[in-house]
Amino acid sequence: MTTRQRMSRRGRNAVTLHQVAKHIGVAPMTVSRVLSGHQNVSGAMRQRVLAAVEALGYLPDAAARSLASAETLKIGVLYGNPSATFSSEFLVGLLENAAQLGCQLVLQKCSTPRTQNTAVAKLLRGDIDGVVLPTPLCDSKRLLEVFEQALVPTVAVGTGRQDLPGLSLRIDNFHAAQQMTRYLLGLGHRAIGFILGHASQIDSEQRYQGFAAALAEAEIPMQRKWVKQGQYTYRSGLLVAEQLLRGPTRPTAIFASNDDMAAGAVAAAHRLRLDVPRDLTIVGFDDTPLATTIWPTLTTIRQPVGELIQRSLELLLGEVRNRRRGEPPEQKQETMTLTLVKRESAAAPPR
Repeated sequence: MTTRQRMSRRGRNAVTLHQVAKHIGVAPMTVSRVLSGHQNVSGAMRQRVLAAVEALGYLPDAAARSLASAETLKIGVLYGNPSATFSSEFLVGLLENAAQLGCQLVLQKCSTPRTQNTAVAKLLRGDIDGVVLPTPLCDSKRLLEVFEQALVPTVAVGTGRQDLPGLSLRIDNFHAAQQMTRYLLGLGHRAIGFILGHASQIDSEQRYQGFAAALAEAEIPMQRKWVKQGQYTYRSGLLVAEQLLRGPTRPTAIFASNDDMAAGAVAAAHRLRLDVPRDLTIVGFDDTPLATTIWPTLTTIRQPVGELIQRSLELLLGEVRNRRRGEPPEQKQETMTLTLVKRESAAAPPR
């Protein structure tokens, strides 16, 4: 297939990085690493990826525009979400959108408060034009102030705060969790367990408050013994769910604060030979790819990650260019719509 034929084919039916990954049964991040020249990939895997790219005709939409562009904006990304599936989906989505918009990404991991200063310093030394701050780092006012003092515009992506300066895309965790709890109550559940997210993250508290508000609204007493602390990781969901399910009395439903922990809860139920959802309903939050790759598929709250990524880059790149024209910094907050997605992991409680 010639280059012209591949480009013609792409114009009719664009091939995405995700489709290349699915074609050969690997993670999208693996494809991204091969295409970016990352050395931590085996030779055999590199050949498989490149063969799939050639066969499917994958080509970033912005390839020609980037070559013709005299200026490429450099955007820093400071990330540190404990959810491996969310981080993977977010970073791969950023890479795809950055290619389409013709900007360069500089990734910097920041998984603990102690590494923040080093991570920020590395980004600033890289002469970046703007910074994307995904959850949970987007909720740090200290980080926002550091970049503001350095005159580097930021966009907070997925924040739970309503008082952030600058550009931000907000997620209404409270009402989404309230909606999910109402759904469980509507199925007939009264004994509902809840797995909290990371103790230091604002979105974890907001999701718990939404859960508690729905119970209070329905005049259902809160069972404190069925509220357990997780870490937003698969393993924490597994361990906490086992505690909930091995007690003298167990809930008929478990609401986990993200999909990673919900997947861990499903594994715990299977280990104890409980059928989901016949014996136990399990629901999550985020609607990451994990939600549809486990069995049964997860009922969850869909967070529009693709829209968040695209809109965050649009806002940030627009702000960078506006500042270069001498315009004052813009203050803009947008709230993204979350959706309840019903799948196979939820049903009425057992009689």
